[in-house]
Amino acid sequence: MRSLACHFVKKQSQGLQCFARTLRPFRRTIATDGPLYEHINVVERLDGYRPGGYHPVQLNDKLQERYSIIEKLGYGSYSTIWLARDEKLSRYVAVKIGIANHSSKEAQVLEQLSACPTNDWSDRLIPLVLDRFELTGPNGTHSCLVTTPARCSLVEALKDYDLFPLNAARSLAAQLIIAVAHIHLGNLLLQLPGKDIDKLTVNELYKKYGDPEAEPVVRVDKQPITSLSVPAYAYTPAWLGKPAEEVTLSEAKLMLTDLGTAFSPAHETRLQSFTPRKTRPPEPRFDPTTPLSYASDIWSLGCIIWEILGVRPFLDIFLPELDDVTANQIDALGPLPDEWWDAWDGKWKRFVANGQPTEGRQPWTFDQRFEDAIQGPRRRRKWDTMDERESKAFCELIKDILKFRPGERPTAEDILRSQWMTE
Repeated sequence: MRSLACHFVKKQSQGLQCFARTLRPFRRTIATDGPLYEHINVVERLDGYRPGGYHPVQLNDKLQERYSIIEKLGYGSYSTIWLARDEKLSRYVAVKIGIANHSSKEAQVLEQLSACPTNDWSDRLIPLVLDRFELTGPNGTHSCLVTTPARCSLVEALKDYDLFPLNAARSLAAQLIIAVAHIHLGNLLLQLPGKDIDKLTVNELYKKYGDPEAEPVVRVDKQPITSLSVPAYAYTPAWLGKPAEEVTLSEAKLMLTDLGTAFSPAHETRLQSFTPRKTRPPEPRFDPTTPLSYASDIWSLGCIIWEILGVRPFLDIFLPELDDVTANQIDALGPLPDEWWDAWDGKWKRFVANGQPTEGRQPWTFDQRFEDAIQGPRRRRKWDTMDERESKAFCELIKDILKFRPGERPTAEDILRSQWMTE
């Protein structure tokens, strides 16, 4: 029997779906049943090192008698990710160590995708599962996944309002659309330059990308740490990437990871979207009893394509409230469906009618966003910009993708056949 992922290549309604999410720490609530630790920026929550939580990892630890820990790559609510040297095969790998006793479908999903008979795309976009094992430590038993490592996330490459060169941005957007046509959204990373990095010794890698940054873990009460559950040092994630503006066309290779939340809408019903508010479609708010569908990912896809091409998100709002998001969507895309407008309690603070802003409020229109986020920054840098024909095709595609009603949005296959993709 074919896997769900394989079947999706033939029939979209039977595919795997994964809603976009990024690596992020626990919410920083204060623990009350254990020691408190001094805060360290850009590391996982330190009180997560307890039975049932993270496995304490230190540099030079050797896992399975073959994987030597070299650097930290990232962390999330349910795992830490480490760069390791596979001493058996003389290559670098990424080792994802889950919290104790936590089950993730990510390895299963990746293996299903790799096994697809039509997997020419997966060889380029999906990290290879190199190994799986369980690690027993002071905090419990942890599932570990070994894959090919990535360079950095697109978000990291685009930080500080950076900008991909137009040809690299087009390539990344096209790869993303192809990926969504097969498996929908996961975490988006840039690939490392293949075997070139494997040729580096550990010292050469440190010289190229910088030494690991370690901070001692210290209790707030200054008492010594005696528990084996807690590491002596915490590490900030390494930066193996480069700014977006320096990414060449040959380096613009996408990798999808973090697929542990994949599911098949044909076999499982979900109502809650885990997508960040800036890229979350409107239907979970206004139609919360209708299950999420592939069209929900299509909306998020449009927002991410925009961000790849530009220096600012389509909804560029700091710490947005739901009403801010809805108002911003109307400013750019026009009136809400009538039943959604009638159900929205906060509308009169910003509008006198559906799509009509209150007096004195200047909405940020779609055309202004296109100029401010995509064309203008490129023009000011004297970079290539989209010509009139491409601009029209791109804007029409984004407007089509960002239709309020899910049933009116194109499928991923429709997007692949769009003018902007084919010309």
